[in-house]
Amino acid sequence: MSEMRTDGFTSLRATWLGHASYLVEFPSGFRALFDPVFEEQYQFLGPKRYTPAACKPDDIPALDAVFISHNHRDHLSYPSVMDLVGRFPNLHFFVGHGVAEWFRDSGISAVTEMDWWDDAEVVLQKDPGSKSGTEGNGGVDAAKSGDEPEQIKARVSCLPSQHGSLRTGFDYGHTLWASWAITSGGKSVWFAGDTGYRCVPEGMEELGPGFDELPRSPQFEQIGDLRGPFDLGLIPIGAYYPRFMYSGVHASPYDAVEIFQDTKCRKAMGMHWGTYVLTSEAIDRPPQDLKEALRIKGLPETGVFDVCAVGESREF
Repeated sequence: MSEMRTDGFTSLRATWLGHASYLVEFPSGFRALFDPVFEEQYQFLGPKRYTPAACKPDDIPALDAVFISHNHRDHLSYPSVMDLVGRFPNLHFFVGHGVAEWFRDSGISAVTEMDWWDDAEVVLQKDPGSKSGTEGNGGVDAAKSGDEPEQIKARVSCLPSQHGSLRTGFDYGHTLWASWAITSGGKSVWFAGDTGYRCVPEGMEELGPGFDELPRSPQFEQIGDLRGPFDLGLIPIGAYYPRFMYSGVHASPYDAVEIFQDTKCRKAMGMHWGTYVLTSEAIDRPPQDLKEALRIKGLPETGVFDVCAVGESREF
């Protein structure tokens, strides 16, 4: 994994840790981690990693907040969460409605539960011993009065996605799934989490006859209109085949490009591919299909919506 910045933030930096995990460092110094899963196998009898983890929690020098899209085990991992709390005792978690109970049952009280379209203002005290770190190696305070020069501020929005939730086998849909937007230091990021875009019926080929007439989820245009534009979108491009089984909850690369356009992201990075074998498409197929989708939509194959290696960082 690329080393995190420890001395001065001038741009937005995103590091892919594999699957749906992204570490994002904002120009303000705010550091956010999305859907962290570090272990080799995220559930008993589940798939093992195809590519090694980019790092361990102990390799992360500083962290302010973790954002969880939903409670599926490949996005909300008990071992990973507990390792992070052990590394950063003051770490704060942001979750969708109903997910906070899981954290409290795990002995974690530093959790903020939000519903779709909720916004929150985060204020952190800058560590006086560092040009960019925040006090306590992780920790979010409630919004405070005043406008001190040594504060770091971030605006957090819990936003819709098209997916589902399930943890025990008997709790389908009991908790909320969500995407997240964060604005800090003049830069904004939208993290899609897990999401579908349109439901493709059995027997219909993607981009085949009737495909363009299929209903699409309207919430992504709403996100773009009401919270966009975003400097960077982190959008899933994998685990989509066969389409009639997964299209309702997992975007294909073609869906991902349309989501990118709907949400008014200026740039995007792909995720949710190349880490675990979850569905029947080849594990290296999503980037190929993404390039084809970009060509079809009249967009450059590189420089607009890209992919990177596990552990690689990009600046925006």
